Amino acid sequence: MTDAPFSESAVRRALVRAERGATLDATEAEVLLSARGLGEGEPLDRLLTAAGRVRDAGLASAGRPGTVTYSRKVFVPLTHLCRDRCHYCTFVTTPGQLRADGKAPFLSPDEVLQIAREGAALGCKEALFTLGDRPEDRWPVAAQWLEAHGYESTLGYLRAMAIRVLEETGLLPHLNPGVLSWEEIQRLKPVSASMGMMLETSATRLFSEPGGPHFGSPDKDPAVRLRVIEDAGRSAVPFTTGVLLGIGETPAERVDAVLRIREAAQRHGHVQEVIVQNFRAKRRTAMAAADDLALQEFLAAVAVTRLLLGPRHRVQAPPNLTDRAELGLLLRAGVDDWGGVSPLTPDHVNPERPWPHIDTLTALTAEAGFTLRERLAAQPGYVTAPEPWLDPRVRPHVTALAGPDGLAVEGRVPVGLPWQEPDDAWTASGRVDLHTAIDTEGRTTDRRGDFDAVYGDWSELRDRTVAARSGASTALPAGDPEVHAALARAEADPAGLTDAQYLALLGADGPDLDALAALADAVRRDTVGEDVTYVVNRNINFTNVCYTGCRFCAFAQRRTDADAYTLSLEQVGDRVDEAWAGGATEICMQGGIHPDLPGTAYLDLAREVKRRQPGIHLHAYSPMEIVNGAARTGLSFREFLLAAKEAGLDSIPGTAAEILDDDVRWVLTKGKLPTATWLEIVQTAHEVGIPSTSTMMYGHVDAPHHWVAHLRTLAALQDRTGGFAEFVLLPFVHHNSPVYLAGVARPGPTMRENRAVHAVARLLLHGRIPHIQTSWVKLGDAGTQVVLTGGADDLGGTLMEETISRMAGSENGSLKTIAELEAMAAAIGRPARQRTTDYGTPSAERLATARSDAGRRALTLQITPA
Repeated sequence: MTDAPFSESAVRRALVRAERGATLDATEAEVLLSARGLGEGEPLDRLLTAAGRVRDAGLASAGRPGTVTYSRKVFVPLTHLCRDRCHYCTFVTTPGQLRADGKAPFLSPDEVLQIAREGAALGCKEALFTLGDRPEDRWPVAAQWLEAHGYESTLGYLRAMAIRVLEETGLLPHLNPGVLSWEEIQRLKPVSASMGMMLETSATRLFSEPGGPHFGSPDKDPAVRLRVIEDAGRSAVPFTTGVLLGIGETPAERVDAVLRIREAAQRHGHVQEVIVQNFRAKRRTAMAAADDLALQEFLAAVAVTRLLLGPRHRVQAPPNLTDRAELGLLLRAGVDDWGGVSPLTPDHVNPERPWPHIDTLTALTAEAGFTLRERLAAQPGYVTAPEPWLDPRVRPHVTALAGPDGLAVEGRVPVGLPWQEPDDAWTASGRVDLHTAIDTEGRTTDRRGDFDAVYGDWSELRDRTVAARSGASTALPAGDPEVHAALARAEADPAGLTDAQYLALLGADGPDLDALAALADAVRRDTVGEDVTYVVNRNINFTNVCYTGCRFCAFAQRRTDADAYTLSLEQVGDRVDEAWAGGATEICMQGGIHPDLPGTAYLDLAREVKRRQPGIHLHAYSPMEIVNGAARTGLSFREFLLAAKEAGLDSIPGTAAEILDDDVRWVLTKGKLPTATWLEIVQTAHEVGIPSTSTMMYGHVDAPHHWVAHLRTLAALQDRTGGFAEFVLLPFVHHNSPVYLAGVARPGPTMRENRAVHAVARLLLHGRIPHIQTSWVKLGDAGTQVVLTGGADDLGGTLMEETISRMAGSENGSLKTIAELEAMAAAIGRPARQRTTDYGTPSAERLATARSDAGRRALTLQITPA
């Protein structure tokens, strides 16, 4: 890169703004990259001073003024094989070269543990696992080695080795496996203190154009790497990333890369440090003849990175890639962390540049006026406030090495500790009567205690959802020709319309809406008859402690919040007995993603339900809970679902779907599973014989075109599996929803939209999903009756306890009696029929029990016996 052609006056203007602490825009940052001159008062000298001032303010705010940190680590190169072909990399090799050197494709477990044990003996506290991306995809020898040793993938082997290191040495794994899916992050978080992946650059051309340094390397697509950084944030993983400078990027591209990292960090708060790394040419690579990044160019980039990131971020520069006499200049430029430094292992990525001795680094840091302190693999803020950042199984290992300030206890030698679920017994805690108290006393506050921090950057979300909450009506004028054409087509072929035609129907209003509802009702009549069905069931939400950070959810609480609770296994069983005594045929059971409940808790709960009442149908565990259970137990989705089925699971709710569009999901949910994973889990459930419902929550930050796409997605999955029995429409309840309280979402759908979407669902899903269920909890009696005359045929259940919607502010109660449900049907001239979960007829004993005096008392069902 050559110096940018900016005038001296432009540099001076940008410098003055930087010195005043003004927020720099991208152009000003690009201008400052051209600052040169280290003499007193010269542009680069002034730039370094400004950046250093910002860094100093951040350290003072963090309570450790004048402190620069590093991590004492060992470097564990699990494999040097990779499917990528980066033009500057000497870390990666080929199977032939490994054979020539007498090495296997992967380090063996004994070799991994030998490195870790030797490091622990020297006081190291971090095990940095670095490896190539998915080598089994390119090299058959890698796949063969993994299979021979009993591992399905490189990442599976990495997970196993991280556990061994934790248990046998006490070192904290920092995992650098390259590109990961959201699901893979879930599986690796429980075995690591932190993870990392360099963004390197946001310049797509360096990846897409022949001759570029990343050409031919599928994992170096900037869009893919940015997605990994986002997914790590959504998963609350302390994450290290950074930029690699001098590989052909322009000044504007350098600035853009830093800004993209900053945006992700502001959204999620997970970027624990940003590495600014200077390119060093290496022999026997395609870029061997390229120039190293010049010192002043590098210093300007470090300083601009600091100014763009501000005082709260940690900025890191590898101390072995700069001459030792120049490290003081990096500190002047705003660096406050040296990263990992090893007294034992070389830098396998830059083997020609040995680590400075820690005593030497301490002295050089002191010469620049700073104190060097050892930290852990996770930066102090994540150590001192570990939820939701550190998995409970790793937290004891971190705590054993941390001081009260979150930094490492220097000189402490790690000792292996069991990697296991928390020892605390699973007991009841908190407001366990919330299922009834929510109707009599209400919630304690309208929001959880960490409202301003847990959900990310509200202001950025508000900017992204202006159109969604504008209040503009999506209704089309009565008599619209597109609506009429769509209605005519739907009369002949309800499921055969185009997306545009279904979208037109969603805009129907006035007489057109009445016509749409009448058509949907006729299709309903032809499909399932006149019966309005319902199930006698009981909801059991076994905990509301959750750190996933779903922005729409008013149910989730921190463990310390006044409304938080967790039921004991015995209490869950008692509620099952109560439900059975009341004539229930179904238990619907879901809960928050409680960090301290083991993955096996889902299996224990299922066994307890069936131990108490073998004849009751267990409808339980959203796809998000299945992700959590599978990740925490180390099982595949299929294996976990089969284990749950064996334990007693009969069907799963198709909740956690919200809107099956990731652009919408990432506003709504922050940390919940992406669309592809939801579909994979539900399809897998169907394949192993576990049916499910399907759902859509609408009326928040979405739009009608999202509803059509969502329905299309469900229809396609149903065509593949046939596993959906019903589609449940869930209007957004806004009152206490965080995303509404923060001014991001609109206050739920209109009644016109409710009518239209129920009707369109009936049409689009015709011939695929027979039953359309409405939610009396969310719509109330009158609204429910309206949609029952416009395509819906099912009322859901008695519920008995309905805490989730009530916490969000629903005012329609927590239970319905059989009499009340049947009265709703009677009021619209339709017969009501009690059903089972799979739409069969309950046994005579269940029907009689539900209508007996004892049954009514058991579930407070105030009805007249049939």
